[in-house]
Amino acid sequence: MVSETGFSDLGFAKVDIDRHRRRGFPEVIYCSGKTKEHIRGIARQLIANKQDLLLTRLDKATFTYLKKFFPRLNYNIPARLGYSVVAKKPAKGMAVVISAGTSDMPVAEEAATTLEVMGNRVLKLYDVGVAGVHRLMRNMEYLHKAKVIIVAAGMEGALASLVSGLVSCPVIAVPTSCGYGASFGGLAALLSMLNGCSPGVTVVNIDNGFGAGYFASLINK
Repeated sequence: MVSETGFSDLGFAKVDIDRHRRRGFPEVIYCSGKTKEHIRGIARQLIANKQDLLLTRLDKATFTYLKKFFPRLNYNIPARLGYSVVAKKPAKGMAVVISAGTSDMPVAEEAATTLEVMGNRVLKLYDVGVAGVHRLMRNMEYLHKAKVIIVAAGMEGALASLVSGLVSCPVIAVPTSCGYGASFGGLAALLSMLNGCSPGVTVVNIDNGFGAGYFASLINK
């Protein structure tokens, strides 16, 4: 039941039905820590209100359970994202998603899929990190066409600052937990990105590909 305040009170959750009007995209379901029954209940309420579904940090077993009730639900395995859309949106702008290495791809995929579900045109450039920077330089034509760029990088996280120094559009840096012991689970990359000398970079939390994709979509809008 949707109240005058714009949310549906399920007891265990208050589903923000009004968010699509305010932000341009419905409430997103963060699945970690929720039971599969709670996720199902929230998803059903969004579908009943004809809203798109985006479920982050969704494990494969829970997806299999939900698929029985929502046949249109899709799943990106490396990104751990479930999604379904009411109607395909005309793709807008050009968002480029870059991963420094193959190990950073799951985070990059979370960002890219979020962008795609939110109706953005997405180009992926994976494994183009600073250890072989010529791989990135061969794609300069795409970087110059981008309205916004997401860079997912672990280790020392240097790629985001490098990319920002080459382009005119905003860059969103995503530190990943990829790296050996002294990377401290992505903390080293996070601090490098926060201390980068190239202006025009904003930084999201470690492994937060979803947050980067959502913010990039707002910019691209």
